[in-house]
Amino acid sequence: MQEVTQIKSNRLFLILGGFFIANSLIAEFIGVKIFQLESTIGTDANWKGSLFGVPLSLQFTAGVLLWPIVFIMTDIINEYFGKRGVRFLSYLAAGLIAYSFVAIYGAIQLTGADWWIASKAQKGVPDMQVAFQSIFGQGLWIIIGSLAAFFVGQIADVVVFHRIKKLTGERMIWLRATGSTLVSQFIDSFLVLYIAFVLGSDWTYEKWIAIGLLNYFYKVIMAVLLTPMLYVVHAAIDRYLGKELSEQMRADAMKVD
Repeated sequence: MQEVTQIKSNRLFLILGGFFIANSLIAEFIGVKIFQLESTIGTDANWKGSLFGVPLSLQFTAGVLLWPIVFIMTDIINEYFGKRGVRFLSYLAAGLIAYSFVAIYGAIQLTGADWWIASKAQKGVPDMQVAFQSIFGQGLWIIIGSLAAFFVGQIADVVVFHRIKKLTGERMIWLRATGSTLVSQFIDSFLVLYIAFVLGSDWTYEKWIAIGLLNYFYKVIMAVLLTPMLYVVHAAIDRYLGKELSEQMRADAMKVD
């Protein structure tokens, strides 16, 4: 019997799944950083506008760097392993994210060694214990919102992807990938903000809608820009699997499961 990792389809699932989960975890934890888009790309402009009377600027969480990639990975996994494969990885990723938060909460409770704190103070960090908690600690509402948005967004992505593919067949990869991403990113953008800052804080509905739209438009632009990567990955996978196996896997992925 061949070893599990010797079977091409198994190896592909492990690679795609590992990359999917790694990006999901990293996006969760780098999301505590807020960046200014104009300064990041080296322009002197400082865009400020308003939407529904809410002042806005081009500031986003660093997590938006990876979430579009996560949703593109969802489409690729969906293409070759179907609903069951995406659901399995989504459940696993959500469980591992929750586990990570529990592990980090435990780490925050540990008292930092005096020499460790002192050595960091010499490098410009006055209290490393506080810094560690500020960077890795997240409020309960943010954690709940993030997990809920991830899970619901993934399910929506799967459903829309398969409905579009049933209509288009193997044609127009960009349509099913972009269409499913547009829907899932919309849900993700608004649900996490609603749970974390409307239910968990004091945001008005106007502020929720305004900031949600700004984040959604950014994610849409990034998803469109990343569309060529989808074709590159598809071509690489098809070459790796071979025409016969690739066609068989994509046909099996469309079966009701």
